Amino acid sequence: MRKIRVYVDTSVFGGTEDEEFAEASRRFFLRVRRGEFTVLLSAHTVDELAPAPQQVFQVLRDLPRHCVETVATNEEAEALAEAYIEAGVLGAASRMDALHVAAATVAGADLILSWNFKHIVCYDRIQLFNGVNILNGYRALDIRSPLEMDYDDEK
Repeated sequence: MRKIRVYVDTSVFGGTEDEEFAEASRRFFLRVRRGEFTVLLSAHTVDELAPAPQQVFQVLRDLPRHCVETVATNEEAEALAEAYIEAGVLGAASRMDALHVAAATVAGADLILSWNFKHIVCYDRIQLFNGVNILNGYRALDIRSPLEMDYDDEK
């Protein structure tokens, strides 16, 4: 069975050390280590993690290599990020967030996982991201928070 390919942005790694987001973030990465998901990472994400506290960066290091796929932040992703900005989905100051969504889209991710409720995990923006994706020949992308990646085993 094909594993779900999840583009994980920087906020999910950082969330492992945030009181509000730690439990859901850690549960997601536990499921990755069990082999349930493939994590997609861009060089952009790794660059953003570089100055993070050691324990945050260690979450990335602890992921089994076979569960991680590196995706390119190439000219195609740059152009799509620019299309989001030109369409008014995000302002120019949020270019890095646009680049996360574009890299995931171009890589064919099944979904993006983020705690960024202002710029990424926002119903109206998700609709706009997907509108731009479809207009540019890409498929719609699911965007969620780690809270939506877990279910109660006791039902």
